[in-house]
Formats: sequence, C-alpha cells, structure tokens
Amino acid sequence: MKKEVIITKNAPEPKGAYSQAIKADNLIFVSGQAAVDIDTGKFLEPGDIVKQTDITMKNIKAILEAAGSSLENVIKTTVFIDDISKFGDFNSVYQKYFKINPPARTTVEVANFFEGMCIEIDAIALINE
Repeated sequence: MKKEVIITKNAPEPKGAYSQAIKADNLIFVSGQAAVDIDTGKFLEPGDIVKQTDITMKNIKAILEAAGSSLENVIKTTVFIDDISKFGDFNSVYQKYFKINPPARTTVEVANFFEGMCIEIDAIALINE
C-alpha cells in the first residue's frame, strides 16, 4: 500500500508535523480540522460552536475534494467538543452536511482546547469511483 499526502490551498495549512490528509488505497484520512481561516491561519468565531462547525465542515469538504472524494463518501468522523451541552447546536449544523446516510461518528468532550475553540473534527472517507 502506498500513501499519498493531500494538500490543498482551499483549507488551512497544517501548523505542525501533520498533513491535511493522507490517501491510502481507497481511503482518505483527514486530520482534525477546526475553524481556521485559510488566508490568515487565524482561529475564527471564538466561542461560537454553530459558526465554527460550519467553517470546519467546509474545510473538511475542501480537503476531501482535493483528494478525489466528497462528504457523501465519509464513513467515519470523530468530533471533539469543548462542552457537551453544546451538542445540539453542533449537531444542527453537522446534520446539514450529512442529510442522507450519515457516517459513523464518535463525539467526545475535551478540556483545554485553544481559548475560544469549540470543536475539532476528523474524517475518514472513501475515494470517489
């Protein structure tokens, strides 16, 4: 199995030793994404989980498209949320991106995100055929 690093200018550049995504066989593994501006690299909408979820999902969508996939091919996501009481607000945005046959999902409450950061999401998807 050969791995391919996926990089697109349509999503935030990695700020550490990781790739936006890795393509391996017929799968794409998208690294955890957050509400980061693609032009400035700055964190957006501190404390607003609704807006952050929307921006994060758009970043994931851009990475998947660069890798030859789409949100429709997502088979699993992991969601890290700063306060589980915000789950309903997060889910109201998330479900707009997965209207039919949503992927498997794990949602975990975490502590000590960057200040104002509410959410981080990673994804695994199939490649379009």
